[in-house]
Amino acid sequence: MRILSAVFALSFLLALAPAHAQDSEAPLSYAGKTALVTGSTDGLGRELALALAADGAHVIVHGRNAQRGQDVVDEITRSEKGSARFVAADFSSLQAVREFADIIAKQHPRLDLLVNNAGIAIRQAPRRSANEDGHELQFVVNYLAGWILANRLLPNLQAAAPSRVVNVSSISAHAIDFDDVMLEKPDAHQRGYGQSKLAQVMMTMELAPAFAARGVTMISLHPATLMDTTMVRGIGVPARTTVAEGRDHVMGLVTAPSLRPGAFYVEGKPATPFDPQASDPEARARLVELSAELTGIAAP
Repeated sequence: MRILSAVFALSFLLALAPAHAQDSEAPLSYAGKTALVTGSTDGLGRELALALAADGAHVIVHGRNAQRGQDVVDEITRSEKGSARFVAADFSSLQAVREFADIIAKQHPRLDLLVNNAGIAIRQAPRRSANEDGHELQFVVNYLAGWILANRLLPNLQAAAPSRVVNVSSISAHAIDFDDVMLEKPDAHQRGYGQSKLAQVMMTMELAPAFAARGVTMISLHPATLMDTTMVRGIGVPARTTVAEGRDHVMGLVTAPSLRPGAFYVEGKPATPFDPQASDPEARARLVELSAELTGIAAP
């Protein structure tokens, strides 16, 4: 009888084993967690905010336009799934980004997810575009804003560990000319978007180990090529993919059971960055030093 009982017990445990293994590979849930999605009043960011709320998250919606921000919050409220609040900030100003980060840090001691999605694209402009500090605009909005948020909010992310930082980048890439980062040379402004996106990838690769040591996984990704967004329509390029495709790709990584810290993901898998400069440790270290100098926010 004892032998028979042992056999039954062993059989029961073996039957449970596959289920436990399968559970460990189940998608993450953000129910009851807090997520910040920048640039979430339109396009991909808006769809990510709605998807996270549908999963039960409290979403911090960000953008410049208060009415559009409130529209997203109202839609989430009507869905009766998750919750949301809107915090406005103009990311063309580094001071505004720092103030925004301070607000989030104070009001949300625990932050489970940061999606650096806010971005702009300036195509075929006759000259460079600059912010109030004279810094090239795409470098500020697409890259430096994310640098500030990731590093300023690291204590909040660490408090919620395991947590994640997802940098929405692109396969578009131009090497950074450290003698002309602000693109003041003739026609240099044409590489502004690609430079800002490669900087995101390089930052991710360089900072990920220190973030991982604090329980925060940081990755960068290419969501989809030329989605049908306001930004793509604004530069006069035909869309190739839908926002829904981009949303599904990003959400697949946001909720993935595990990610490779520092990796650049394309089509759901780690890929080689689209410019060899990203693999140069000296260039990455130089970018980190420059970013801290420009923003006043140091890396860990």
